Amino acid sequence: MDIKFIERKDKKAKPEQDNLGFGRYFTDYMFEMDYSPEQGWINPTIKPYGPISIDPSTMVLHYGQSVFEGLKVYLSKKNEVILFRPYKNIERLNKSNARMCIPEMDESFVMHAITELIKVDKDWIPTAEGTSLYIRPFVFASDASVGVRPSNTYKFMVILSPVGAYYPEGFNPVKIYVEQFYVRAVRGGIGGAKTAGNYAASIKAQAEAKKKGFSQVLWLDGVEQKYIEEVGTMNVFFKINNEVITPELNDSILNGVTRDSVIQLLKDIEYKVTERRVSIEEIIEAQEKGELEEVFGTGTAAVISPVGEMWLGDKKMVINDGSVGEVSLRIYNLLTKIQTGQIEDKHNWTVKI
Repeated sequence: MDIKFIERKDKKAKPEQDNLGFGRYFTDYMFEMDYSPEQGWINPTIKPYGPISIDPSTMVLHYGQSVFEGLKVYLSKKNEVILFRPYKNIERLNKSNARMCIPEMDESFVMHAITELIKVDKDWIPTAEGTSLYIRPFVFASDASVGVRPSNTYKFMVILSPVGAYYPEGFNPVKIYVEQFYVRAVRGGIGGAKTAGNYAASIKAQAEAKKKGFSQVLWLDGVEQKYIEEVGTMNVFFKINNEVITPELNDSILNGVTRDSVIQLLKDIEYKVTERRVSIEEIIEAQEKGELEEVFGTGTAAVISPVGEMWLGDKKMVINDGSVGEVSLRIYNLLTKIQTGQIEDKHNWTVKI
């Protein structure tokens, strides 16, 4: 399919790169296309970024049938435009589509659409240290109906946002709270899909944790509330006695692209990495014995987020004296240098456009 291009008459003023925050600003253009049962995915268009008009009964507003992805593009010191593992994100988008009864998308065309949009908005890619252009593809049910069923029609869109650090703390260690009341997901549910309802379920606990001064919550499983699953919207890693452990994937834990990348990089630098069930009791015991050396989260938005304090009720656990750990820092440097083209990409993760 050819992509239609609608030029905007006036360009936006770009924000200062030292105060981008995360997801606050958006570029000049966006991509959209529609799905109908008769024609499939049609009308691919790059057009000026702006509001969209939908019916009050549009099904996504009532039943949350939607999915999204998050990935980043970087501008190297050689002025190369670099995407990090885009095919992995697009593959996961289709897996989320399948879970939410949304029609499959041609992955090569999704990549083409993202690439063309980036080309149009290339001058929005920030260059300051720690910044990037965040890419948000998303699909939502667009039928005008309040009957509970899969929609017949859908809209796919891609928007772009220049971003800095995800957390105000930047790369400094964050404080997290072990959530013992609310649950994010259960096996058989939608925790393994990147879908709106999965994140809506997490907001209450995160809001309460923030009021207490915490950056994120540590989620336990939704059945026994014993086994660790994720930290906030990220996967989580624990370094115990020089072994790095992360919860094994199940259908209530998101298969993070950054998680997968970190596991490979840890193996590259010859750390033992284990994927298995991890109980909160095991972590507490390791802390009490002085064996818990590092905790960090991984995700596209923050890349690596070291944890300096972990609280279970009134019990405070200080991790690595509240400082960034050796492994966290080393992996962060390796990953960001690959993403920005500063060192060799031995795994063919990057795509230059």
